[in-house]
Amino acid sequence: MISSMTGYAASSIELSGLNLALDVRSVNSRYLEIQFRMNEELRALEPLLRERIAQQIQRGKLECRVTLNSAAMAPTQQLNVSLLERLASLGEQVRAHLPEVAPMSLADVLRWPGMLDDSSRQQDLAQPCLALLDTVLREFKASRQREGDKLKQHLLQRVTAMEEQIARVAPRLPELVRAYQAKLVARFTEVLGSADDERIRQEIALFAQKIDVDEELTRLATHLKEMRRILDDNGAAGKRLDFLMQELNREANTLGSKSVSVETTQVAMELKVLIEQMREQIQNLE
Repeated sequence: MISSMTGYAASSIELSGLNLALDVRSVNSRYLEIQFRMNEELRALEPLLRERIAQQIQRGKLECRVTLNSAAMAPTQQLNVSLLERLASLGEQVRAHLPEVAPMSLADVLRWPGMLDDSSRQQDLAQPCLALLDTVLREFKASRQREGDKLKQHLLQRVTAMEEQIARVAPRLPELVRAYQAKLVARFTEVLGSADDERIRQEIALFAQKIDVDEELTRLATHLKEMRRILDDNGAAGKRLDFLMQELNREANTLGSKSVSVETTQVAMELKVLIEQMREQIQNLE
C-alpha cells in the first residue's frame, strides 16, 4: 500500500516492576532521519533500535522515545558502588583545590549518569525493548498506510480531473488549428491583398505544425497512466511520483506556451493548478 510519512504509534509493557514505554512519530523528510529520546541507562540500546527501524522504514523524519517509569523502577535499582567510590574520590580532590565548593547533594549523586545503572539489567531490557518496538512499528506503519490511502484517493481525483481536461480539448485540436490557419490567411489577405503565394502557404503550414499540441496531450495522458500504475503498486512511491510531477509540469507549460486559443490556455492553467495540488501531497508520501 501507499504510505504517508506522517504517523504515530505508542505502547508499553510491565517488566518486573518496570514500566517500559515506547512511542514513534514522524513527519515528511527527503531521507530517513531517526532521533532518539531515552533514559541514559537505555542509551546503549540505541544502535539496536536504530537498525530495527531502518529495516522497516524508508523515509521520514522519525522520533523514537523510550522511557522507564522512575517510580516503578526505584525499588529495583542498586547503586553502582564502584562509580560512587570514584565520584567520592574526585569530590575530595576538587575540595582540596576549591574548598569553598559545596558538596553534591544526595539527589545529585543519584542522578549522576550510570549511578543507578547496571549492565545486566540493560541486557535484560534489550529483547523486550526490541519486541516492544516491533509492536509499535506495526501500528505505526498501519497508521501511515491509512493516511497514505487518503492521499492516494486525493491524487486519483486530481488524475481523473486532468484526464477530463485532456479529453475535453483533444478532439477540438484539429478544429482549433484550422481556425487559427484561417485567421492567418485572413490577415495576410488584408495586408498583402492575397494569401495565394506558395511561400506564404508554406509558412502558414509550418506555423500550424508548431502550434499543434497533440504530442503534449499524448505525453500528459501517458504520464497520468503511469501515475495510476505507481499508485496501484505496493512500496515506496514518493520519489517516482515527484519525478512525474516534473514531467507533467513541463508538458503543461509547453501546452500553455503553444496555445493559440482561449480554450487550450484555460486547460493548461487548470492542469498546472492540479499538478501543484498533487505535488504538495506527494511530498508527504514515503
